[in-house]
Amino acid sequence: MKIAVPPAALKPLGKDWLWRPSLIVFISNACVMTIELVAGRIIAPYVGVSLYTWTSVIGVILAGMSAGNFIGGKLADRFASRLALGALFILAGIASLSVLYTANVFGQQGLALVPNLPLIVRMVAYIGIIFFIPSTVLGTISPLVVKLTLEDLSHSGSTIGKIYASSALGSILGTFATGYYLISWFGTRTIIFGVGIILIVMGLLLAVTGRQRIIAAAVSAALIVAVCIAPLQQVMAGPCMRETNYFCIRVHEKTLEDQSTVMVLTLDRLVHSYSSLDNPLKMVYQYEKVAAETTQYLALRQKTLRALFIGGGGYTFPRYLEAVYPESSIDVAEIDPGVTQTAYEHLGLKAGTHIQSINEDARTFVEQLPADQKYNLVLGDAFNDFSVPYHLTTREFNDKLRAHMTDDGIYILNLIDGKPFNFVAAFIRTLKLTFPNVYLIPTSTEYNNVARSTFIVLTSAQPIDTDRLRQMTGNDDVRDIDQWLLPDSKVETLLSNGMQLVLSDDFVPVDNLLAPMFEASEAGN
Repeated sequence: MKIAVPPAALKPLGKDWLWRPSLIVFISNACVMTIELVAGRIIAPYVGVSLYTWTSVIGVILAGMSAGNFIGGKLADRFASRLALGALFILAGIASLSVLYTANVFGQQGLALVPNLPLIVRMVAYIGIIFFIPSTVLGTISPLVVKLTLEDLSHSGSTIGKIYASSALGSILGTFATGYYLISWFGTRTIIFGVGIILIVMGLLLAVTGRQRIIAAAVSAALIVAVCIAPLQQVMAGPCMRETNYFCIRVHEKTLEDQSTVMVLTLDRLVHSYSSLDNPLKMVYQYEKVAAETTQYLALRQKTLRALFIGGGGYTFPRYLEAVYPESSIDVAEIDPGVTQTAYEHLGLKAGTHIQSINEDARTFVEQLPADQKYNLVLGDAFNDFSVPYHLTTREFNDKLRAHMTDDGIYILNLIDGKPFNFVAAFIRTLKLTFPNVYLIPTSTEYNNVARSTFIVLTSAQPIDTDRLRQMTGNDDVRDIDQWLLPDSKVETLLSNGMQLVLSDDFVPVDNLLAPMFEASEAGN
């Protein structure tokens, strides 16, 4: 049974070498998934990376695709032609290129762009402003391709099946290629630019027929690049000095109040470390000073320090440890090789250092350690406020780590949280199941009165002599732990509030626990 197709509609279809419906939807869906993967990295410098951000990105893209499918179906019923399909591809390319501008114009405002709303609504609205329109326009393409392809109802099932399968394969390729290769090879903004140009050229090839097709496509593409090149120079670089699969990395110089100069490392939205190039003993962050005092306490009891750092960041404290305790053994499990390379190039890490960097996820590294390899000092510094690698917070990870620590070893962690301290409480409660002795040190006496605070947690299988620990200065003549160490009664009060959660691999709602802190801190912007 044949469908009656008006001659005017058949003529522009043009059954030539370019009319490959499966290839067309393959390309369009690959572009959709490329934009979705890139979206999470583009917004990371402004709102971080968390379950909330990725959920919002996926939801916005799916909503845009759904709206596009609906609109595309309506357009297909009225305007089905190669010319219309080409126009949609061109419009999709322009909409994709618009991300380069909207991300810069709206990105720096962060969630302040949509104030006075619940966190989830603000996150969805913020991401929607940047990515909803491109995904909607891309969603209009598949219905039009299906309409132009269906001429024989007796084969409609296999025809639609091929188109859907091809679109799924395009989505798979776009996901794998972007996540595994393209971001690290080209960076997010170059990828967006490339997607936009591919879509526009594809649209021109579909819309223009005859011998003029290649010439028109080439000239138009060159024109687009020429028109865009000046403003693109301002947005293509984006906010990142180096962009990796994990972080937007930025480094800049800063002069402190004491007139000393340090290099500041920012990973995504959070300033991660201050590093003095000529003085590795200089500590700026309070948690580093607490770590220095704890290390001093441990060094008085241990002949050799065997340290493991979970997260390298700016390598500030590994450099300190190497300078003060040159006989120590120092391993750094830093998942991002780009962070390690930045430390070598800009943050004072020397080529001849005996600090051993392992560019691997810390949990994987710990799981692969020989059974007899033990550390007496472990420092966890892989948590970036709202962006927390949840698999490093669970009881299962703590048990694996404990198996590679000496009985008198100390595990130091740096956490960020705010009232009602849901995350800190759950984390400490979980730690206590593996390390019975846990000590909490807020880095400010005002931790109850601010939206977010930094906490240091000390934990050990054996009790820590807190009287002796309070005497340590960490080589700067200031007793920070003595000022901030909370008594057991206050720790128990903190633990008694809220839900009595224990974090496990099967139940680790870290993003939800941190949401009140994130929302409160964003409201203060």
